[in-house]
Amino acid sequence: MKYTKATFRLLPDNETNREILIAYLSQLDFESFDETEDTVDAFFPVDKVATRDISACLADVPFQVDFSKEEMPDINWNEEWEKNYFQPLLINNQVLIRAPFHQEYPKAQYEIVIEPNMAFGTGNHETTSLMMEHLSELNLEGQTVLDMGCGTGILGIYASMLGAKSVTAIDIDNWSYEATVENSRLNRISNLTASIGDVKLLQLQRFDVILANIQKNIILQDIERYTSVLDEGGLLIVSGFYENDLEDILGRASELLLTKIEIKERNKWIACAFQK
Repeated sequence: MKYTKATFRLLPDNETNREILIAYLSQLDFESFDETEDTVDAFFPVDKVATRDISACLADVPFQVDFSKEEMPDINWNEEWEKNYFQPLLINNQVLIRAPFHQEYPKAQYEIVIEPNMAFGTGNHETTSLMMEHLSELNLEGQTVLDMGCGTGILGIYASMLGAKSVTAIDIDNWSYEATVENSRLNRISNLTASIGDVKLLQLQRFDVILANIQKNIILQDIERYTSVLDEGGLLIVSGFYENDLEDILGRASELLLTKIEIKERNKWIACAFQK
């Protein structure tokens, strides 16, 4: 898969403005972000994010941002991540995330092998690791789990390892569907069903636990549907947004009579658990 890199230069360039910019850009279908000394870089499959959408997003940012795009060479991403980014990751001293090419890594109770392409979904992003931490604290034995916006399938795979009876994984992106199927195979997961689509696929199913690591706007748009297919006493765990978006999420959850259970935060990214 070929990728495009969008490079953003901020004026003034400071930590706060970078956080604001990434929060705005997270509304679009970027797969990962990287920061250099002078720029914020965002990566997406070719033709996945339109220039007009980037421009519209930047029009709302309260400071000056210049951006440019370039198509990246069709390279071996596994090799790139092995050399530069994706290292074995141990979460909560319980679950290890690694790639097939890793040769040295610590032992853990659970081990998830992920075939990386771009960064999101390898556990290295704060939202993914926060969701994994929430999962590690649950008793999922015999539970039915829904993973919305499944990406690489990592959350659903972990839920299965933790004893879930069945896992439904849904994403609008064909690459995510294929990655979830492949990663399920790599980890010998047999009770995970992956599909391409959105909340329209949710009809008569009922779930004990729903995971949604997506974006603020999608969560606000779809949380009522999530709630409708969540069993009484079930858990909804959401992430993919910054702490300055938490008030909106909490307000909508309260309208739907969801009870806040726990909030986890890292580098101003949030993952929040609710109970129905």
